[in-house]
Amino acid sequence: MTDLPVSVVIVSRDRPEALARCLLGVSQLRYSNFEVIVVADKAGMARLWSMPEAAHAKLVRYDEPNISHARNLGIVESSGEVIAFIDDDAVPEPSWLSHLIPPFLSDHVTAAGGFVLGRNGISYQWTAQSVDLTGQAEAIRVDPDRVTLLSPNDDRGIKTQGTNMAVRRSWLASEGGFDPGFHYYLDETDVNLRLAEMGCLTAVVPQALVHHGYAANAVRTADRVPRDLFEIGASWAVFLDKHCPPDWRTRALNRARRTERLRALRHMVAGTLEPRDVRRLMKGFEAGVEEGRARAHRRMAALPEPETDFRRYPAQLDPPSVVVSGRSWQARTRQAESLTERQAGRVVTEIILSPTAWRHKVSYGPDGIWHQRGGLFGKSDRGDSSFRMWRFARRVSREADRVRSARLIRRELAD
Repeated sequence: MTDLPVSVVIVSRDRPEALARCLLGVSQLRYSNFEVIVVADKAGMARLWSMPEAAHAKLVRYDEPNISHARNLGIVESSGEVIAFIDDDAVPEPSWLSHLIPPFLSDHVTAAGGFVLGRNGISYQWTAQSVDLTGQAEAIRVDPDRVTLLSPNDDRGIKTQGTNMAVRRSWLASEGGFDPGFHYYLDETDVNLRLAEMGCLTAVVPQALVHHGYAANAVRTADRVPRDLFEIGASWAVFLDKHCPPDWRTRALNRARRTERLRALRHMVAGTLEPRDVRRLMKGFEAGVEEGRARAHRRMAALPEPETDFRRYPAQLDPPSVVVSGRSWQARTRQAESLTERQAGRVVTEIILSPTAWRHKVSYGPDGIWHQRGGLFGKSDRGDSSFRMWRFARRVSREADRVRSARLIRRELAD
């Protein structure tokens, strides 16, 4: 196992409960050498003060709605060789850093990105992509069981998600970090293309998994219904002015405009937006484009060296992860068992099965336990059929096998 020092940066705004859940998940990382930097607003800081996990983190107060500037504040406080980023509405699997960081043992690797699971904890929300100078992303086929090292070319970068990415501090700080012109959107894509300009190698690490919930914020609801497109329009204007050849900009902006309009229309058809909302949202998009065009574009100054020492988080590598399982009528008893194991410092996967074919769902609770719920005969993997006969013990063993690498579960503990 690598022991490279890693700084985990979490940025949060207006989501104190999501932040608390994220930090709880980060505190369960099975990695021996990381620190935690949280950049959060007043509400987030107030929530952290009630958490013992926050006592070991570096806390930075920041109240403005600019994710790039917030991340840069986190970079300045970071003392690790590698900086890993995760959003406040996400939770990492305990093995996240154990998979994401080893590629950096090669001096040729500058960045890395993992896969992202959606709200059901099973389906992929994000896998591997490249991105061109117009911001158009394209899927890349990679082996899901191993690391793939990818080189950019003249007009395409290797795309990473801001909620599951890592970058060498030396490169990121020397390049000025994230561009503050991107207040909310395309901030990591800008970094991806800057990496490409310098020919930097990016590692795609499928087993470095993060669960992302898409929590509500100022620009979308919890159901991903848009509330405001101003910052998305502004970010497109900044991005295209910075990266896109002039002859391509109008076409690229029209494509982004159509995408946002179609998204709004789909929500209108679904009944979550009214026709007047679509008009309002697109008016906000156009206002954002105009404002974004006025934002200054200059080479960013290098970020300073950290003023604080590396603050190693007191992570537990043992005791091991455990599986607690039961049938639906045993849920209350199994929950009590899970809490006991959790209080003993273990990573707990609780599997409760009903006598149905319901699809499975995996979630990380505010109790610090990984909860899996579904039918004994139901689907829990993308390749599963909708119904399959199982014996209870065999099904539990299979589900433990499915998450064994991510949760670091010893085989004998799940059998």
